[in-house]
Amino acid sequence: MIKTKYILLLALLLNVLYSYGQIKGKIVDETGSALEYATAAIYNQKKSALVTGVVTDLNGNFSFENLKKGTYYIEASFIGYEAQTVKNIIITTTNETIDLGTLKLTLGNTLNEVVVNGERAIVVNKIDRQVFDAEKFKSAQGGSGIDVIRNLPSVTLNGQGEISVRGSSGFVVLLNNKPVQGNASSLIAQLPANAIERVEVITAPSAKYDPEGKAGILNIITKRGAVNGAFGQINVKGGLPSIETYNNDKAHQRYGIDATYNMRNDKWNVSLGASYQRNDLGGRREGDVYTIIDDIKTQFPSTGERSFDETNYSGRFTVDFTPDTTNVFSLGFFAGKRSKERLADIVYYDNHAVDLNNENDRLYTFQYFNHNLRERKSDFALGSFDYAHTFKNSSKLSTSLLYEYTLLGGPTVNQNLGHPDNSILYQDEYNTNDNPLHGVRLQIDYSFKPFKAGVLEAGYQYRNLDHTGDFVYERRTDFDDDFTLVPEFSSEVNLQRSIHSVYGQFTGNAGNWDYAAGARVEAMDRTLELKDKAGDIDETYNYDFVKLYPSASLQYAINDKTAVKAAYSKRVERTTTFKMNPFPEREHSETLEQGDPNLRPEFIDLFELGVTKKIKGGNSIFATGYFRNVKNLVNRVNTVYNDTILNRIYSNVGSAKAIGLEFGAQLKPTKNWSNFIGANVYNYAIDGEFDNQPVDSDATIYSINLNSTYNFWENASIQFTFNYLSDRVTAQGEDSRYYSPNLTFQKSFLNDRLTATLQWQNIDMGMLNTNEQRITTFRPNDFYTTTNYIYEVDIVMLNLSYTFKNGKNKSKFIDSEFGKREF
Repeated sequence: MIKTKYILLLALLLNVLYSYGQIKGKIVDETGSALEYATAAIYNQKKSALVTGVVTDLNGNFSFENLKKGTYYIEASFIGYEAQTVKNIIITTTNETIDLGTLKLTLGNTLNEVVVNGERAIVVNKIDRQVFDAEKFKSAQGGSGIDVIRNLPSVTLNGQGEISVRGSSGFVVLLNNKPVQGNASSLIAQLPANAIERVEVITAPSAKYDPEGKAGILNIITKRGAVNGAFGQINVKGGLPSIETYNNDKAHQRYGIDATYNMRNDKWNVSLGASYQRNDLGGRREGDVYTIIDDIKTQFPSTGERSFDETNYSGRFTVDFTPDTTNVFSLGFFAGKRSKERLADIVYYDNHAVDLNNENDRLYTFQYFNHNLRERKSDFALGSFDYAHTFKNSSKLSTSLLYEYTLLGGPTVNQNLGHPDNSILYQDEYNTNDNPLHGVRLQIDYSFKPFKAGVLEAGYQYRNLDHTGDFVYERRTDFDDDFTLVPEFSSEVNLQRSIHSVYGQFTGNAGNWDYAAGARVEAMDRTLELKDKAGDIDETYNYDFVKLYPSASLQYAINDKTAVKAAYSKRVERTTTFKMNPFPEREHSETLEQGDPNLRPEFIDLFELGVTKKIKGGNSIFATGYFRNVKNLVNRVNTVYNDTILNRIYSNVGSAKAIGLEFGAQLKPTKNWSNFIGANVYNYAIDGEFDNQPVDSDATIYSINLNSTYNFWENASIQFTFNYLSDRVTAQGEDSRYYSPNLTFQKSFLNDRLTATLQWQNIDMGMLNTNEQRITTFRPNDFYTTTNYIYEVDIVMLNLSYTFKNGKNKSKFIDSEFGKREF
């Protein structure tokens, strides 16, 4: 009996001394997607000694078993991401299980701040997006966001600077996961490339996102960090004098400076930023146009300057306050000015008219010089306030309020002068387009985990836009005369649009499956008021609708290297005020532009099916097939206004279908040589009518983006990029191919504090047709126009970036929700 007692006492002592517990958790990235093969290491906190380490499974889960009583801390890490440490984990009782929940890792600011044995991938494929590392595109350094995204396989840039995603210019831009509304090219051009950490291409967005954008979403993430301290960086760029001047009126200037300062501690995160950029672009255009009216053919070929002078400067301020682990307050302010001048000094030579019944007999011949200067300005101020609260059960409530005021405007000067005697005035026209804009956005989101299978998210968003326009068009025919009003071209255009939307979405995983499904309901109320200056027109156009936008995505991991996915998303492309203004605007000598007040939004169905595969040596490939169906397609189409002027009109012309395949590969043949190639090929067909004539076009279009980098020495590299876009069809014609090769040399100094980047942009050397594009439109027996736009080549730029502080950048800035769409 006594022996038995001793045995029981010994067992009890051993149980107390060697009580075992369990610690588990899950590691995800900033998007909430599981990180497979992430590392979790557990340490004895008292001794700072490593106990053991594990890697996460397919779903990001990890677990430590058989842990003794004591106090521990865990470090979660993944190559290219900031490590996260969880301290003061105490095991006190037998068989205790501690669930740490979800540990979220953020991508690191610079790889030289951690020691790793691998290299961060250019692209990471996830269930609903592709994530591209901006630092890999060295040719973009010192430039703008456009120089970054033009390298992505989904994205193309044409000769007019217009951005397209999978062949469509209708896409939405997010900045740090926040929706912004505006002209995408203007928004991205405002953001310095040095400030961008990565770009996420979300081609079939879920119901959580606003449904706007027929090609999906570009989410631009600015650089940020996760440790306390201060960060300061300044970037200076300058361009060498132009090699090709095209006999332009002025020497083009390219220089800029941007700076960021960020201070962070346990409670405060304060960011300051300022930027000034001057980005001029020289060029010329060669065109030929003819119109046919009552068997009279008028032909007016032209040639001359077409260049751009662009200036942007702005200041930004953001402060985050985190009083405890459950609450975060954020306040942001952003203000600035931007201006873009487009100069077109064109000589219309050998202009003549003939009777088609006797083409050898000219009715008249006339030459003139057209000076056309269009300036677009935007003074803007934005303010935002965000609040987020995390509850004890890990559910989260987020709120966001944004207000924007933007004063859009800028005159257009159009003078028709004698040639070669420019002192003769035939016509002098001046039109303004002052249109202030007020915008408000309120958003509330809530997420919680009602059961183990996944997370349920719900939210509400309200957006209101109040956009008023005052368009005054004046004309004179003698320099000594006063300008007089032209009533048919002068107007007041006021747009009010309010949108209420709610959504619900469920995301989760089970075994090798990841899934998400949801729906968004939106109610829109749009009122457009039109008045002309003569008082003859006072009309109101109303358009309201309630629409359901469902979405779903599914991914299956066949093994640890291969995964397949499928997705569907319902989208909408809303119309801007400019495209609904029916009063003509004199774009230049041969063109008027006007909109349609009855213009309906485009409604889009997106489908995609893809596969991703990791290959030995850190290489990978991916391919995605997609189908996009567009109803109420909006296209710019032409009609004849008079014998020498075409009228460009935005109209719903029918429907369009695009079916394509997008694929990419990351290849590293040697230790120092890495390559990324992306390509997109699709068939695009338009079926509809305009002005009682059919609109029917069909073509196969492709694009290629190549990025090849060779690293030599310890801190130097050279990179070659090549962007190619094939011929493509439009509603009334076609646009020619467009391509641009670039070469970049980069070297770091002073322990990587100073980085110098030398760029040779738009390589041509007089042997290629780089950075030029021909645009052709026609309608049989009505009109024909073809214009070749030739822009500057062999541009040499130098960018210097200096980091004053060793801390990481946690800067997060707001940006325009409404105004940049109209710029």
